[in-house]
Amino acid sequence: MNDPRTDLCERVLGLVDGRAEAAVMVTSVRTGLTRFANSFVHQHVGEETVAVSLKVANEGRVAAAESTRVGDDALLALVESTLEICKLRPVDEDWPGFAPPDDVSDVAHHDPATDDASPSARAAQVRAFVDAGPGLRAAGYVDSESAAVAFASTTGHTATARATRATVDGIHQSDTSAGKGHATSVRLSDIDGATTGAIAADLATRGAAPTDIEPGHYQVVLAPECVATIAVFLSAYGFNAKEYLEGQSFVDLDTQQFDPAFSMWDDVTDSRALGIPFDTEGTPKRPLEMVRDGVSTALVHDRRTARKSGVDSTGHAIPGGEVWGPFPSNVFVAPGGQSVDELVADVDRGLLVTEFNYCRVLDPKTQVVTGLTRNGTFLVEKGAIVRPVTNLRFTQSFVEALAPGSVLGVGSAARFADCEFGVGVVHAPAMRLAAWNFTGGARG
Repeated sequence: MNDPRTDLCERVLGLVDGRAEAAVMVTSVRTGLTRFANSFVHQHVGEETVAVSLKVANEGRVAAAESTRVGDDALLALVESTLEICKLRPVDEDWPGFAPPDDVSDVAHHDPATDDASPSARAAQVRAFVDAGPGLRAAGYVDSESAAVAFASTTGHTATARATRATVDGIHQSDTSAGKGHATSVRLSDIDGATTGAIAADLATRGAAPTDIEPGHYQVVLAPECVATIAVFLSAYGFNAKEYLEGQSFVDLDTQQFDPAFSMWDDVTDSRALGIPFDTEGTPKRPLEMVRDGVSTALVHDRRTARKSGVDSTGHAIPGGEVWGPFPSNVFVAPGGQSVDELVADVDRGLLVTEFNYCRVLDPKTQVVTGLTRNGTFLVEKGAIVRPVTNLRFTQSFVEALAPGSVLGVGSAARFADCEFGVGVVHAPAMRLAAWNFTGGARG
C-alpha cells in the first residue's frame, strides 16, 4: 500500500505540471500533551495536523508556501499562488537548485506504542513524577509526538521517514526553591517519571532557603542542561556555515580551539537520536564531527551554503534557512569518566549549576552569552555542597569557557537535556570547568 503522504507529494507535483522545478514535503504530526500544576493534571490536549510545503523555482526565481489544507481545491490554490509569487520574485543568485536523487539512511526513530500513546499512559508518568516529591508542589508536562514525513521533487528524489518522541519535563517546588527534572526519548516506555521526579525533588529540597553570594569568577560543575545550552549555541552561531561565510563565527577549522576533553558531533544514525534522516531540502543527514578532541573540524551546511563553499550539503537545512542558515538537531557531546559527585568532589571552591535560563548572544564572533541560573545553584567548598545560593546572572564566552586547559572533568552519564532551542536536540553529560564569570544577581 502506498504511503498517503507520498501520494500527496505526487499530486502536488502533478499540479505543477512542468511549469517550474518543484519540491514538496508533506508532514503529518500527531501530538498528545498532558500538563500538570499544583501536583494535579489540569489539561490533556491532542492535535493532529498535516502540512504541505511547496517550493518552486523557475529561471532562478524561487518561491515557497505551505498549507494545512489538503483538499483538491486547496492544493490547486497552493500550487497556483506559489507559481504566481515565483514570477514576481527577483532572481536568486545563490539558488543552489533542488537536491538530486540520493540514498537516505535506513533509520527509524519510531516506536509504535509512543505513536499511539494514550492520555492515561502520560498521566501515569505524571503520577510517578508527583509521588517522587511528597510535601512539594509539582508542575510540568508529559508529551508524546509522532511524525511521518514524505519528500518528492522534480529531480526524481524521494524520501520517507517516521519518528516519535516522548518527554517528561517538570519541577518540584517548595516555598523558596525549585528543582528541575527532564527526560526525552524515542519511546515513552523509556521515560521514568519516578526517577525524573526524584531528581527534581532532591534539588528542590536541597535548594530551600538560598542565600546571596558575591558575583565573580567561579569554578563550576555544570549539569547536562547547561552543557546542552552551550553546545546548541556553539552549533547555531559557530558551526553554522552561513554564520561562518558572513564572518560572524568564531570557528577556525583544523585549530585546537577547545580543550582536548571536548568533542561534539551530529549523528541522526545513532540509535539514541530523534527525528528523521533527511532535512527540509530532502538531503540525507550523515554523521558529522564538529569538534574532535578539542579541534574544530567541520561546519554544518545546507545546499545554499554548500554551493558557496564548493562542498556538499551535510543535510542540515531547516525552515527559514535562507535567514538562519543550517542547524544540527542531533548533537552529541562526548561523555567522560566521572560521576557528578566525583566532579563536585574535585572542586575546592565553586558552584554547582543545574540549569541556565534566558540565554542571549551578545557577540556571536566571541560567543559571549548572558543568561541566568535557575532551579538549583549551590556553593561548593572543599569538595562538598555547603548551601544553596540565589540565582545569578552570567556573562561568559562559551568558547573561552571550553578553551584548552579549561575543561577539568566530564561526566560519565549523558542524556538528552532541555536547552534554549528545545528538547531532544542535544545529548550531553555534566562538565567541570575552570572558570565561569558571574556578573550579578538575577536582577542584573
